[in-house]
Formats: sequence, C-alpha cells, structure tokens
Amino acid sequence: MDSGPCEPETAHTTRSEGTAMSTVGLIGAGKIGTTVARLAVAAGHDVVLSNSRGPETLADLVAELGPRARAATPAEAADAGDVVVVTVPLKAYRDVPVEPLAGKVVIDTNNYYPERDGVIAELEDGSATTSGLLQAHLPGSKVVKVFNSIYYRHLADLPRPSGAPDRSTLPIAGDDADAKARVAALLDDLGYDAHDAGTLAESWRFENGAPAYCVIYSAPGTEVDELGVPGAQPADAEAVTAALAKAHR
Repeated sequence: MDSGPCEPETAHTTRSEGTAMSTVGLIGAGKIGTTVARLAVAAGHDVVLSNSRGPETLADLVAELGPRARAATPAEAADAGDVVVVTVPLKAYRDVPVEPLAGKVVIDTNNYYPERDGVIAELEDGSATTSGLLQAHLPGSKVVKVFNSIYYRHLADLPRPSGAPDRSTLPIAGDDADAKARVAALLDDLGYDAHDAGTLAESWRFENGAPAYCVIYSAPGTEVDELGVPGAQPADAEAVTAALAKAHR
C-alpha cells in the first residue's frame, strides 16, 4: 500500500539524547512508509510494518532494517505502535482498523489523486480535507497530518541534527495540541523541525497542488530522477510559512 508519488531510501542518525524510545507502527509500507521506517530505526525507535499483502511480503525490508523492525498485520501494527503512521492510498482509508487505534496518535500521510482514488465529492467542493476524512473514520484517535508534502527521496536526504543551520521544517496539522507536540518530538528525532499549520480543517494548505507541497524541498537546476523530480534542498520554517500563506483553495 502506498499513499502517492510525492511520498516519502538511506537513513540518517539524528536522534537527540534523552528522547524516549517508542514503537512506530506503520499501516502501509510504500515509499513514504519505508522511508519513515528507515529514519525511525536510525533514530533508535522500534518499527512494526504492515501492508495489504501480508507480513511475509515485508521479509526483505525487515531483514534490511534489522532487529528493531518486524512485520505484522495492519491491526497488529496499529496495536503495537505508540504512534501509528497511516500511509495508504486515500481510496483505502476506510480499510484502516479502527479499534486498535482508539486513543492513539495517528500520523496521516494521505494525498488525494482523483485519477487513483476516484472523485471524492467533499474534497472537490472543499468541505473536507484528506486528514479530516481519516479523522472521521477514526473518531477515537488523534490524527496529525505530516509527511504528505515532501517527496520520499527528499525526506530521506534532508534530515539534520537539532540546531543544524540547514535543518528542514515540515508542516503539521491536527486538532489536538498534545498529539501535535508528540508528533513534533518524533520529527525532531527523525531530523526535522515541525511547523504548526493549524487544525485538520486547515491542512488543505499543504495538500497536493498547494505551494507548500513538495516544491519548496526541490532544488532548481539539479539533476532530475526518473520521475523528473530534482534533488533536495532544505526548507526552513520561514520558507514553509511563506508557502502556506500563498495557498488558495
């Protein structure tokens, strides 16, 4: 399962001393999920990976990640995670298990691509956001939007230690302040600062097509990959703030 082409391969050890260990559950093990798993393991966290095809299909990835990683079913990954990353195609969000995620912080990486997900009326008319849909599906969880707005290769390339002058910032959105603080702490471990972009209702500001979506982390004039995406460039809080302000619905 995967959440789209602007998704989040080489992890950087960036974990700051004194940060509590945790288990990160992943529902979906596509490009974003795999990259987040690599960063989390490098930062000293355990990961429990899952996908729609079964744990046995993740054996090579688990072997690569080492003893901090294991594969499971989506329900088992949801149950095991202190924080759980949902990184599936938007069209599959209703397949995400509900009960094991009750009371948990859930990171949502979803993007809406009508050509893949089908036309979703409430996203077309602006009455909902992608993360709002997931929150409605998971009423007992605390959903926080992040990782959707950076290309997976850039996500792998840009982590830096806390305080580094070229550290990048990622926008996050959510309705629960404590959940956002928990996600910001995890991002700090993974090598990123967090910028609070508001509630889930405001998360459209860094969804697919918005100025804060992928472009600010792409370096103009660098060699492009097979998808035509250039290399990575850092983007700080000022760049993220300016891009969010330019968003129009």
